[in-house]
Amino acid sequence: MSYILYLILIAIVAYLIGSIPTGYIIVKLKTGQDIREVGSGSTGATNVKRVLGKVWFFIVMILDAIKGALPVVLAAYLSSKFGDAHRIAPPLAATCVIIGHSKPLFLGFRGGKSVASGVGTIIALCPLAGVSIAVIWAIITYISKYVSLGSIIAVSCAPFLMYAFKQPISYVIYCALGALYIIYLHRENIKRLIKGEENKVR
Repeated sequence: MSYILYLILIAIVAYLIGSIPTGYIIVKLKTGQDIREVGSGSTGATNVKRVLGKVWFFIVMILDAIKGALPVVLAAYLSSKFGDAHRIAPPLAATCVIIGHSKPLFLGFRGGKSVASGVGTIIALCPLAGVSIAVIWAIITYISKYVSLGSIIAVSCAPFLMYAFKQPISYVIYCALGALYIIYLHRENIKRLIKGEENKVR
């Protein structure tokens, strides 16, 4: 198999795994509801909390993080067999995972905001950076009571943490672009935060 074909396959598999709509499936199985017709319309953990409560919020968040990590771990393992000296495959897989989560093939390209899956990819790339981001998210969310604010600040720290932990430049670039993408997905939340209309976590 050529290196280019290998990268294409990694990208496709990662996108399809990212497209698995964890929150949608769980809410559908437990209540019969379409999570996209509730609250913000997102399939992510925060919107699942509005239907199923705090326990399922954490379950979906953990499952989405695992979903984000798996393709990256697979790509990192296979990279050694394809001479991926510049470490392109793992961040490529990470990119496709978060795109799959936010634009899932199986739900007409309407998904979540890729925070949990994004953190999962970062944990797989660099556990120290990933855990640091998760801690930052928890602290900001706890203090402010805004999940969106915690998410925006946490992902914004990602490229700096990757650089601080001396990770490959491809990882730093992924985190920078991924942070911009996730912040873009939160554009409506940002507008509500500015107006003081964003929902707080209880």
